[in-house]
Amino acid sequence: MKTLKGSTIYLRALEPNDLEFIYAIENDQTIWEVSNTHTPYSRFLVKQYLENAHQDIYEAKQLRLAICKDQDFPALGLVDLFDFDPKNNRAGVGIVLQGAENRNQNIGSEALELLIEYAFSNLNLHQLYANIGTENVASKALFTKFGFEMIGVKKEWTFVKGKYKDEALFQLINTTF
Repeated sequence: MKTLKGSTIYLRALEPNDLEFIYAIENDQTIWEVSNTHTPYSRFLVKQYLENAHQDIYEAKQLRLAICKDQDFPALGLVDLFDFDPKNNRAGVGIVLQGAENRNQNIGSEALELLIEYAFSNLNLHQLYANIGTENVASKALFTKFGFEMIGVKKEWTFVKGKYKDEALFQLINTTF
């Protein structure tokens, strides 16, 4: 897969040098709620994951890309296509930026826009979806900016810090089909 370039960021495939970045993201307990992570990851497991990151989306059923500002490291975040379903032409979308300094900089917007374009133009997907906690105002604003519509709420869906929280399902249909 070639690099996907926007005006200020680009998306690239994961590299072995991303080990420490992925390790930090996966073990950042402040984002476990949105990443649906429950336990820490070892460097060994992250290294194994990176060794298999070369699999194409049809094999792995997911695609994880690093969000970068220039052709060098480090990555600023990750954007994912997951639960890739080529029979029904759909996939889930997730995005995470590391550090507060990378938020509200248009980085997430540009990354999501590039991923949507790639998913619809290159993978010919019919729809994308995102699972977003109903209290996550920033993510809801980001996805609705690109036409995702809330199509339902999963009541008391996630158990976080001793209480159940609702999760909204957002969907974007490719109308160019």
